[in-house]
Amino acid sequence: MPGWQGRILRVDLTRRKFVVQELDASIARDFIGGRGLAIKILWDELPPGTDPLSPHNKLIFAAGPLTGLTNVNTGKLVVAAKSPITGGYGDGNIGAWAGVYMRRAGYDAIVVEGRANKPTYLYIDERGVEFHDASDLWGLNTWATEDKLQKIHGRDAGVLTIGPAGERLVKYAVVVAQRGRAGGRPGMGAVMGSKNLKAVVVKGKGEIPVADKAINKIGIEAVEQGRKMPGYSFWMKQGTTSTVEWAQEASVLPTYNFSEGQFDEFEKIGGAMVEKMEVDLKSCPLCFMPCGHWVPSEEGTAEVDYENIALLGSNLGIGDLSKVAELNRVADLMGMDTISLGNTLGFAMEASERGLTKEFGYKIEWGDYKAARELAIDIALRRGFGDLLAEGTMRASQRLGKGAEELAVQVKGLEVSGYDCHAAPAMALAYATSPIGPHHKDAWVISWEVKTDRLGYTREKAAKVIELQRIRGGWFEAFVACRLPWVEVGLSLDWYPKLFKAATGIDATPDYFNEVGDRIYALIRAFWIREYGYWSRELDVPPPKWFKRPLTKGPLKGAHLDYDKYNELLSHYYDLRGWGQNGVPRRSTLKRLGLAHVAETLEKYVEVPD
Repeated sequence: MPGWQGRILRVDLTRRKFVVQELDASIARDFIGGRGLAIKILWDELPPGTDPLSPHNKLIFAAGPLTGLTNVNTGKLVVAAKSPITGGYGDGNIGAWAGVYMRRAGYDAIVVEGRANKPTYLYIDERGVEFHDASDLWGLNTWATEDKLQKIHGRDAGVLTIGPAGERLVKYAVVVAQRGRAGGRPGMGAVMGSKNLKAVVVKGKGEIPVADKAINKIGIEAVEQGRKMPGYSFWMKQGTTSTVEWAQEASVLPTYNFSEGQFDEFEKIGGAMVEKMEVDLKSCPLCFMPCGHWVPSEEGTAEVDYENIALLGSNLGIGDLSKVAELNRVADLMGMDTISLGNTLGFAMEASERGLTKEFGYKIEWGDYKAARELAIDIALRRGFGDLLAEGTMRASQRLGKGAEELAVQVKGLEVSGYDCHAAPAMALAYATSPIGPHHKDAWVISWEVKTDRLGYTREKAAKVIELQRIRGGWFEAFVACRLPWVEVGLSLDWYPKLFKAATGIDATPDYFNEVGDRIYALIRAFWIREYGYWSRELDVPPPKWFKRPLTKGPLKGAHLDYDKYNELLSHYYDLRGWGQNGVPRRSTLKRLGLAHVAETLEKYVEVPD
């Protein structure tokens, strides 16, 4: 089965055993890999209603047929599980040598089950799994953990680890690799911690089977084209951080807990400042366009990108890049998602401003960097008020009450990533219908939207969201490969069917990949319905703040989302996806996608439209 190793490694932490299972060729064809393989395993094997932090949850590390091959940014891995912050499907895409070495060791995926009786780390290679005591690693930050494990197993070992936040089951704890790489913002680090699993170390030197040895030549040609693209040289200088200036101009830069779309001090934290201060540039494995820009922080150095600058900078009223970088460094060391952390700190600042945190004896003001840093550590260690915020903004707002729910910028329990949508209906739809909770990764439609009918709620906008979800959340998350060559420098999508054919021998068209994407999205939606036991359109609606509290500054002053018009947009989305107006995939759609059996399960919880 060229392109795939054809093997899944299953690890039982409770029994300290492992087994290698054959990957069914039909599953590889229908779901490709990565996210597709992860949701297929979770749907088939996870008992409905499983507690995400119980030993019964499954933690999945899944690659795809392009992972680890020497071509276009293929050093990527999907980490997935039932999410502790949303209760639905959760995953993240992480750049790590562990993904490359996993494939070279002969595995397409690793499925971790059970719970170790003491802190443990796994060492995995071609021979299988070794279970190691991690008691001396428990409590260490992610960087120290990786350093120790590489001293033991060598610098050529890929390491995935959690920090104190994952150990303490912070709901938005992530998995960390290579100091600046992190993935799994819906709490994959907490799932790992719930299993007493501190780290996974992977080594592998075998070959990845491919259908056509010319794949390396094709990959090199694609990389060469990417380097010749007009935006490549500028990308190398600023990467995603230049989005700060773009977002300011477009009035979508999250400011003061997503209350505004512009920040007066944006120039102090933008891409130009990053370029001026940069001390190092790092990348994921097998990458030709690094995005990891390292700058001095208040107490060291840290990797910054647009999302963490926006959420830990303008969203908190902090206009100093070194301070923003330090908050990001703390998050990486502790193993916390920077997006949810920035949202949570912004929520705390606004709640404090409104006097809603008095019962906890806590106060924090906008722009207070020192208090924000201290609170970030308190969250990771679940100390004081930080213990409540470790649950995420939805649960924290419910506890605070008195209108705090309208300050929580979240959908389905997960915090929104770095674009304010008071005046961006399509991006609001993309957030509300994202398969993991509100994240830009699946459909970064906002750059297209600001160039078109900015404030419209058209069927065309719903169609564009689906188009991007198919490519970004379907193609790239299944391959598994980085989307940035296409998104940021304009590398043609035509390269990917060529690379896929050379890897697998399958002469696939874009229609094939789109159908796989639709299959993945339908099954993920079915998983959410099964785990919730019901479904409602309200679950696909963006945060109240964007409807009820208009922008007060900038060229779009007074703008806000219109609830009735948004519901029309959502109806267009459902219709174009082949889902009923209750947000449930139609029986006919499931049948067309080879998922007819899924309807039988859904009937137990909701009405399945024909």
